[in-house]
Amino acid sequence: QLQLVESGGGLVQPGGSLRLSCAGSGFTRAYYNLGWFRQAPGKEREGVSCSSSGGSTNYVDSVKGRFTISRDNAKNTVYLQMNSLKPEDTDIYYCAALRGRFSRCALKSYEYNYWGQGTQVTVSS
Repeated sequence: QLQLVESGGGLVQPGGSLRLSCAGSGFTRAYYNLGWFRQAPGKEREGVSCSSSGGSTNYVDSVKGRFTISRDNAKNTVYLQMNSLKPEDTDIYYCAALRGRFSRCALKSYEYNYWGQGTQVTVSS
């Protein structure tokens, strides 16, 4: 059973940076798309960024130029470097995985079948 555990969230001032990590266990010799999503209470889950098993990446417009997704397949870990953070980036951030070999990835939560428990990111002065 694949398990994902996020870390790295916290409180940061506007303009600051955070690096989220998502460590996976139970990975088999398979390919996975990996994604980061965020959700505030009472709101829909929003796709932030994803990395396909084929190496392509995708970002929601609101974070382009500020966030960077990367992955270390040897460590079964995906990262989200978040720079120039804004108050509107405040959310619970979730990582997710989709098993399969894909050239691209989509920021659609219903496509992913493994989820972490989430980590809180708060951007406030």
